[in-house]
Amino acid sequence: MKDSDVPAGVADLRPLEQAREQKAWYWYDWANSAYVTTIATVLLAPYLIAIAEEAAVDNRISVLGLSVAPGSLPSYLVTFSTILSALILPPLGAMMDRTEKKKQWLAGFAWTGAAFASLLWFARGENWQIGAVAVIGANLCLAASMVVNDSILPLISDEANRDRVSSRGWAFGYLGGGLLLAVNLAIVTLLPFGLTTGEAARICMLSAAIWWAGFTIIPFVRLSNHPPANVEPAEGNVVARSFGQLVATLRDMRNYPMALTFLLAYLFFNDGIQTVIASSSTYGSEELGHGQSVLIGTILLVQFVAFFGALLFGRLAQRQGAKKTILMGLVIWMVIVTAALFLPAGNVALFMVFGVAVGIVLGGTQALARSYFSLLIPRGKEAEYFSFYHAMDRGTSWFGTLVFGLTFQFTGSYRPAVFALIVFFLVGGYLLTRVDTERGIRDAGNALPAVV
Repeated sequence: MKDSDVPAGVADLRPLEQAREQKAWYWYDWANSAYVTTIATVLLAPYLIAIAEEAAVDNRISVLGLSVAPGSLPSYLVTFSTILSALILPPLGAMMDRTEKKKQWLAGFAWTGAAFASLLWFARGENWQIGAVAVIGANLCLAASMVVNDSILPLISDEANRDRVSSRGWAFGYLGGGLLLAVNLAIVTLLPFGLTTGEAARICMLSAAIWWAGFTIIPFVRLSNHPPANVEPAEGNVVARSFGQLVATLRDMRNYPMALTFLLAYLFFNDGIQTVIASSSTYGSEELGHGQSVLIGTILLVQFVAFFGALLFGRLAQRQGAKKTILMGLVIWMVIVTAALFLPAGNVALFMVFGVAVGIVLGGTQALARSYFSLLIPRGKEAEYFSFYHAMDRGTSWFGTLVFGLTFQFTGSYRPAVFALIVFFLVGGYLLTRVDTERGIRDAGNALPAVV
């Protein structure tokens, strides 16, 4: 419905309805961040390695007939689920664009993912196989739910408010994930009620699964369903129609060169971001000599600073546009990886400052990337384009860690390994400067915001 469709003398209630849906939508970032922080980022790898070591013979376990070191198991499982999701997400996105029941699919993927995550409660003793199934299933469902969740953003916010809405969602996610992580880290550190380390880890991971499932009820109840837009009718069942739409979109992508250029830029700078986050604890412990308590404190600091950073970047984008704000964030990322060359070992205060800097730009750049991309894609194909956004991100996310690992292998130091990631921010930033925002928005048929 356009403004002209509202009868004279009748109040336009759409802004109030959008505001209500936006508040509901924020809760899914709050919900899924518990799994990302408590399980995927902190507890999963050491716990899974520990139970795999119990089952190991001559420090090896058999995975589908292959001899694998227990310490490599989490990395292989995450890599496998990442590649699998990169293959599954595009046709899934095409299906999501053909249904108005997006909130039902969102909740379904979330609850199925939480159910897989809860299987970690039963992964004990030598039963690492249960943990493997849990990780693969939960990661796949999380990726699928994020495609649906991101595709809802253009449906509940107009072009002028999308940066603000996306940033608040990311901020909400960091706050929720940080709060539960703080409680869970206290449990695994203090081991109350006579808990063993393994029991504490299982309780904490189960709490994250319950948190994910429980808070997903809010968007499920409060979001509205929106009819599909600009989807051509086709013969056959929904799967056949979806693959037909996917093929058509692949052919049609050349009509949106700015969206594709941004997607390529995002692949580079997001890979750099993810590698910095993944390698920070290794850098802090192995290169700077910080203990577990310092690393835990820094993880929590990053989470809560990222809450304010996402809100700050959202406000900056409203004043100077998302593209300029993202570029500013990439400059800060380059300063961060350069500072890693000179950060003195054993200096806790400077390491905390390093964490604050990461937190400020972490949520902001990712939130604005989501909202900026949404301006460059055509209506009615939001889920499909966001499926490529997530699939290509996941399909290439190994490149940064490869550069990090090779640099360390050749230099023997984590300092140049972190600094080497500057190339991802440089290339990503350069490609982003090649995106003509106004042209991209016009090509996609979206309204031009007052500030771009």
